[in-house]
Amino acid sequence: MSDIPKSGLQLESLVTSAGKLELSLQEVDVKPPGENEILVRVEASPINPSDLGLLVGMADLSTAVQGGSDSAPTLSADIPDGLLKHMAGRFDESLPVGNEGAGVVIAAGSSPEAQALMGKTVAVLGGAMYSQYRTLHVGQALVMHEGVTPAESASCFVNPLTALGMVETMRMEGYSGLIHTAAASNLGQMLQKICIADDVPLVNVVRKPEQAALLKDLGAKYVCDSSQDSFQQDLTDAIAATGAYLAFDATGGGELASQILTAMEAAAIATASEYSRYGSTQHKQAYIYGGLDRSPTVLRRAYGMSWSLGGWLLTPFLQKVGRDKANELRQRVADEVRTTFASSYAAEISLREALKVDVLQTYAEQATGKKYLINPNG
Repeated sequence: MSDIPKSGLQLESLVTSAGKLELSLQEVDVKPPGENEILVRVEASPINPSDLGLLVGMADLSTAVQGGSDSAPTLSADIPDGLLKHMAGRFDESLPVGNEGAGVVIAAGSSPEAQALMGKTVAVLGGAMYSQYRTLHVGQALVMHEGVTPAESASCFVNPLTALGMVETMRMEGYSGLIHTAAASNLGQMLQKICIADDVPLVNVVRKPEQAALLKDLGAKYVCDSSQDSFQQDLTDAIAATGAYLAFDATGGGELASQILTAMEAAAIATASEYSRYGSTQHKQAYIYGGLDRSPTVLRRAYGMSWSLGGWLLTPFLQKVGRDKANELRQRVADEVRTTFASSYAAEISLREALKVDVLQTYAEQATGKKYLINPNG
């Protein structure tokens, strides 16, 4: 292992108790792999909404200021006083960023499992992926088929497994259809492809006509545009047609979850055989799994008494289904990484470019079609 680099760059995020966000590149030691470990040269890592939560916290990015030098850039921004208390758990601790990514195995431990990965392109889920090198356990790696590039395999975990997890949750909880918001995202497009392949009725909720067109081009049958005056009726009709009484909401804030529950109730009443003053007996479930809208979640209760609103996260789901099922889902991702689970990116940037004010402000918008990919060794 004499060719192992001694150090590499790593993007880190610091929130100070004085109310400042500070982003920087740090030179960190490269750990030689142990018996069951591999060393990956990271060549692609996506900027997911979950990454942005750690990267920028609750900072006001309109206050972002460039610092450092071209070779060692830094960036700082103010955190509003009213939000700072929510960040107390990470005060004055520099944290590495990046949930997932992909690269090439350049060194491996002595075990047969590790040695079998030498030279392979692998997708990995291990944190600190906005780093040039990562030493990880073999169990954290998903081997790609021959010819698949790191860029193609960078988003193999968070979005694909979340989309697959939604369908599995539907089956486990006894529902027969799904509703998904922010549905034109990379994740939403994957979910649409899965539902077509698995014959699952899916109601897509978008907020722009061009997003609706994108999904219909993929084969979507039910797309409801929240910018249209007919949205509530369109949503009710789609639920009545599909029996989709389970929703996954990526926005979190505002009234969208409440609107969905209301439409579910209207659809259930329209097909009910008798009246009940307590509303329909059809159970209606909405899960919030994202926070694209940071405003309070508003519920206007017009959907009877048989309903639930909860949170949904990928990691607890994978723990619940167990290792065998999780591995089955992972393998499906590897097998379909160029089709069902293909991701698109607005731009590929380096670690240094990720710390430029204008670039950060663009990818932090979390706008559809503006997802960025970091190449730490670019």
